Parts: sequence; C-alpha cells; structure tokens
Amino acid sequence: MFRRVLIAACAAGLLATGACAPITSYSGFQTIDADPAKDVKVGGDTKSTVRAKLGSPSATSTFDPNVWFYMNQVKERVAFRRPKVVERHVTAIAFDKESEQVTGVNNYTLKDGRVVAYNDRETPTRGRELTILEQVLGTVGRGAMLPSDDEGVPGGRPGDRR
Repeated sequence: MFRRVLIAACAAGLLATGACAPITSYSGFQTIDADPAKDVKVGGDTKSTVRAKLGSPSATSTFDPNVWFYMNQVKERVAFRRPKVVERHVTAIAFDKESEQVTGVNNYTLKDGRVVAYNDRETPTRGRELTILEQVLGTVGRGAMLPSDDEGVPGGRPGDRR
C-alpha cells in the first residue's frame, strides 16, 4: 500500500514539475550552418556573396538600403505568464554604395537594446485642456443660439444687410 502511494506521489510530482517547464519559441533568422558574425568578411564579401551565404536579410535599413539586418530571438513562456525574450541577436551588415563590398559587420544583443515605452492610449497634444465646465460655459455670450433670418438666403452675400 505504501509503495503505491509513493509511486503516485512521485508521478504527481513529475507531472507538476513538467507543467511548469518553459515553452521555448524561436523566431527570426534561423542559422543552420551559417553565422553572420563569423562568415562575413569586411572588404572580401559583396552583396551577392552575403546573400549566397546567409540568404535574404530579415530587414533592410529604412534610410539606407545598403545596410542589411539579420535578426533572431528566443522567447520563453511559463504557464500563463507573458512571454519573456531571453536571447536576441541582431547582425547589421553595411555595404559600400558603388562597389557593394562589405564595409562593416556589427553585432548587437539583448543587452544593447533599449526599452521604448509606447503610450498607446492617447496622443498628447499641445495647448490647454478645457474642463467640462469651461467647455459648457465658454459658449455663453458668443452670439445667438439660433441663426438669423437673413443668413443663408440664396443669392445673399456675406455681410450684406438689406
């Protein structure tokens, strides 16, 4: 009897431990046999040789099409929690405009990144914000509530008094 209880407790413990194991997901540039940081030589490779070694870039620079980015990241998620980025690698390869040869290879990791806080609820505007009371009372004394009879008559000119 004691042996069955012990086996059941061990099985329950293993199941509970396995349920809390992180789920790992990989996204971005998947290296099979290529490492952008080591395989690309400054001054020796061109756009065509880099594309042959590494494939198409993950992204190109918005302002300079001669800068290619190869990016990948690893996320882990435990149970119901938000996914957490554990690892990120970005390799930026810069090319010369005329000769299309590699002029620089820069490697960035998660430590090099910056956290940008987005305010997704509202766009801040310049100027003074009015309260509800100021909006209601601000229209008092600014002309008549109803339009006058001679305004909007067909054929009439603005400011013409007859």
